[in-house]
Amino acid sequence: MAAQVADDIANLKLKENGDKSSSGKSNSKPLAENGEADDDDSDDDDEHAEAGAGGEADGEKKKKKKRKPKKKKKKAGSATAQTSPPRVLLTQLFPSGNFPEGEICEYRGDQQYRTTSEEKRHLDRMNDDFLKEYRQGAEIHRQVRQWAQKNVKPGQTLTEIAEGIEDGVRHLTGHMGLEEGDNIKGGVGFPTGLSRNHCAAHYTPNAGNKMVLEQGDVMKVDFGVHVNGRIVDSAWTMAFDPIYDPLLTAVKDATNTGVREAGIDVRMSDIGAAIQETMESYEVELGGTTYPVKAIRNLNGHNIGQWQIHGGKSVPIVKGGDQTKMEEGEVFAIETFGSTGKGYVRDDVSSYGMLPLCKGYRCAKSCASSRLCKEVTEHDYEEFRNATIL
Repeated sequence: MAAQVADDIANLKLKENGDKSSSGKSNSKPLAENGEADDDDSDDDDEHAEAGAGGEADGEKKKKKKRKPKKKKKKAGSATAQTSPPRVLLTQLFPSGNFPEGEICEYRGDQQYRTTSEEKRHLDRMNDDFLKEYRQGAEIHRQVRQWAQKNVKPGQTLTEIAEGIEDGVRHLTGHMGLEEGDNIKGGVGFPTGLSRNHCAAHYTPNAGNKMVLEQGDVMKVDFGVHVNGRIVDSAWTMAFDPIYDPLLTAVKDATNTGVREAGIDVRMSDIGAAIQETMESYEVELGGTTYPVKAIRNLNGHNIGQWQIHGGKSVPIVKGGDQTKMEEGEVFAIETFGSTGKGYVRDDVSSYGMLPLCKGYRCAKSCASSRLCKEVTEHDYEEFRNATIL
């Protein structure tokens, strides 16, 4: 019995030694001819490792490709340029509320001290809110005006032109006039004037007007913008035939002269004389005949009050004896009218009426016009294109 147990233990030891030797052979590498171990297996292992690493990299790339960046939503008020036609609210283009100042004319003569006086500059800064409203209205007028100058063409109806201009003003001010009292806050300053040829001013197409702008027309475009009652009143002349260029140049030069001469304590007569001298230094040749450009003596510029287009003072465009002076804080519209005719206009049917802001304003003589005046008053500055002032 003891001998059998000893034989079993010996067989078990031999078996364990055989297993160890076989495992050692399988782990050993054959030597090459130069006595170095063959690296084929290691190369294969490296290739598999590289392949595995490459596969993992490809997988990572695919995962990265799948991750698409989220598109950032445009925030309200992020517009940086005006559209055509103009529809972007101006306060979105200038979120800071600092609107362009435009051209600034320096004080002249005895008023030059206002430029250097610290006290006067401080008073101007205190009145900055008043100027911001005017600058906002002026920038709206400029953007709508630039669009109109590029897009108004012969073949369009006057109604189409007027509606395009006024729609632009409403969108840029943000006051569409659909709610009661909204027109008081801002919007169209007065109905758009589109006066052709012999018609000097204040012709607004009524609803249903079929009049069409023609290639040979000379048209005066006059529209206004108001922000909190600060009315910006500006106009220009359009002509599509270059023969009228000297006439347009004469009126533009005369207007710039009036703006340059205007100022605190300046007499109206001096401004009118300067405008007339500039205007009548031009000539226009039409059909082989040369015509002098004349300033229309019974049309004038005017001062503007808050919510009041005509404030009571007139700025003549011919020399005269008016000794009225411009005063500090007043706002004026310098308006010049040039003609190849007699330099005088006769009254015709005006195309619109404005809200009489002061009590006792006598707007008309006829009963029909008086009723219309009452209707305008009750509707708080609403536009009436078919109003007639006799």
